[in-house]
Amino acid sequence: MPPTLIDTHAHLYSSKFDHDRPEMVQRAIAAGVERMYLPNIDSASVQPMLDLEAAFPQHCFAMMGLHPTHVQPDTYRSELDVVERWLAERFWAGVGETGIDLYWDKSTLDIQQEAFARHCCWARDLGRPLIIHSRSANREAIDIVRQHQDGRLRGIFHCFEGSLSEALEMINLGFMLGLGGALTRPNSPLQAVVRQIPLEHIVLETDAPYLTPTLYKGRRNESAFIVAVAETLAQLKETSLEAIAQATTQNALRLFGSN
Repeated sequence: MPPTLIDTHAHLYSSKFDHDRPEMVQRAIAAGVERMYLPNIDSASVQPMLDLEAAFPQHCFAMMGLHPTHVQPDTYRSELDVVERWLAERFWAGVGETGIDLYWDKSTLDIQQEAFARHCCWARDLGRPLIIHSRSANREAIDIVRQHQDGRLRGIFHCFEGSLSEALEMINLGFMLGLGGALTRPNSPLQAVVRQIPLEHIVLETDAPYLTPTLYKGRRNESAFIVAVAETLAQLKETSLEAIAQATTQNALRLFGSN
């Protein structure tokens, strides 16, 4: 029996899984991945995400948000309205994916900040975890979280890649760090940072179908591959896979709840 793991961030509704989605989810379950959390992208991804959740209600859990790269001048207000309506419609495991992305487009920073601030308010008021994307924008994302943190905000800085000082700022703001395929890159600077972060602040993720662990380089990422991330973390922490699975699973359940 494999140890129980939780994938806190996976886009399993992506069209990249259209030819084998049920089999892919079953592979993850067989690998010990009991729960897979699904961050929304935009209005077009809502129905595929809900269809997957309905097909695997004990294993797949939908979250609602607007991805920062989909915050565009002509559409972001209407897209945010869609998010707000859906948040009022039903229970969601979390609010997101949201945040700031300055890797692809710096010209939309102002409206990304506006959209992220609205997500912070929604997560705070609903008491749900906030799922933060901060690619090339850790400082900008941290600053907005700090502005809205009144003791109620919690969540994950997804796909964490940053300095130790940034990690500690995120942790001090009440957030966990999501670690995925980037951790498995040989000689990654992230490994030295993660060695200094207590396990109680870490959760695991894949960001499938993206950011495939090095062990599976060249292949589409999927939730079953989270085992490779857990094994790398076990090596860095000089402990067992079972200990990593237990700690990160407990962290995720503490954050999201076990319902």
